[in-house]
Amino acid sequence: MIDDRDKGTTVAPTGSAVLARRNHYAEFFGLAPLPERFGVVMGNCQAESLRLVIDGPGHRFVRVPPVHEMTRDEAERLHALATAAHTVVTQPIRDDYRELPLGTRQIAAVTSARVVTVPPVRFAGLHPFQAAIRVPDVGEDPPLVPYHDIRTLAGAAGIPVAAALPPASVRAVGEASIDELRRREAHCDVVVSDLFDVVTADHARTVNHPGNAVWLPLGARVLQTLGIADGPTDPGRPLLASVRAPLAAEVIEAWSLDDVPRSHWIVDGVDIDAVDVEAAHRDWYTAHPAFVRAAVERLAPLLAVWRDA
Repeated sequence: MIDDRDKGTTVAPTGSAVLARRNHYAEFFGLAPLPERFGVVMGNCQAESLRLVIDGPGHRFVRVPPVHEMTRDEAERLHALATAAHTVVTQPIRDDYRELPLGTRQIAAVTSARVVTVPPVRFAGLHPFQAAIRVPDVGEDPPLVPYHDIRTLAGAAGIPVAAALPPASVRAVGEASIDELRRREAHCDVVVSDLFDVVTADHARTVNHPGNAVWLPLGARVLQTLGIADGPTDPGRPLLASVRAPLAAEVIEAWSLDDVPRSHWIVDGVDIDAVDVEAAHRDWYTAHPAFVRAAVERLAPLLAVWRDA
């Protein structure tokens, strides 16, 4: 079930950004004609990546906004599209998500389309220091990157932790996230967890942004589930790659990767030193003590790994 931890960072569009957004979702907003037969893909920021790899000339899937961006009018438009669609591919979404009728069951109730559920994918094995969480009453993200480093967070809370994990602990963090994925997919139509049986650096850019090594085989499984003989569409570019987290030496060792360690972040193609991110986040935690308290409580299992390392 997706929640606010699974969504990407969003900024309310204004002015020209509104027009650009409407053009981006032209078919959804009626600015371009809909295909004669079409499906829709619903969910968080991962949904568009999945749509890209299952969309094809003989099986069109209309681009729709991620559910965490939708307004009430857009939710009504989504209902209309779902009613006309032949297929709805969706992540599990709880009823009345963000007080709008965007739940998977609510969409299924208004359409005769086939509904196929796919779990949201989170994998921490490549970034065992990282968390993507939100805390009620703290709507903003920290500066530079919208992710939290458990070491910086622990420092803000006065909790001593290791500077790095041994490879066995890295694998344990990864396996814990796969266990969680198995729990999520148990109620879905498409299985994802075994795609991590062999891990590469392309499996995840951040904890909640899978790479093409996941999207292409996952797209193939969705198409197979739908009885579509075509293979997935290779987008010709890395998906969900606007933010890339550092890749530590112990992570490379843990998964026997061929990659070179990288200590910096890459955001929209620009290198950002991890030291700068840490300093900015320390200041942010000082200004948001309630977040630190809540986050330490919610991240207790991950924090315990780093305390015991």
